[in-house]
Amino acid sequence: MSTLPGVRLGPPPWGPGWDKLAARLDAAGIPALGQEGLVKHIHQHLDVYDEGKKVTVPFAIGIDPNGKFIAPLHTHDAAGIIHVESPTEYDYTLGQFFEVWGVRFSRTCIGGLCNSGDKTLRVFVWGKPFTGDPTRIVLDEHQEIVIAYGTAAQLPDPVPSSYKFPSGL
Repeated sequence: MSTLPGVRLGPPPWGPGWDKLAARLDAAGIPALGQEGLVKHIHQHLDVYDEGKKVTVPFAIGIDPNGKFIAPLHTHDAAGIIHVESPTEYDYTLGQFFEVWGVRFSRTCIGGLCNSGDKTLRVFVWGKPFTGDPTRIVLDEHQEIVIAYGTAAQLPDPVPSSYKFPSGL
């Protein structure tokens, strides 16, 4: 993933990743669509924390700023809601969302925040620790995903386990 065009390897904040978005989608094998797909239309919520501080998941991830294309994984605002709007029935993963966003993501790193000493990357799904490869988490309807970097004492308390989605999502 760190070899994709325009992937950020530094600390937050991370913008929507428009730089080299088309090239990154092509390299990742994710289609650039002329409009949102409607065959698979689900939403998840993502919270990201850096040493206890909330990191914004920005608006317009996966949306060409010139309006020429949209990725099937994208955001419409800065609420942390991931939209999966695909023209085909396909199980997208959290790793693919980060490829679209253009932020390095692995078992041990998010952007430039990598395991070091007592600071580690932890991932939670529905409030429960996820111990496998987080890039392979399949995005599911109304899932709550938390990525937290830092010490155990810097984890959100409690770790979010659900999200109140707006009506219609």
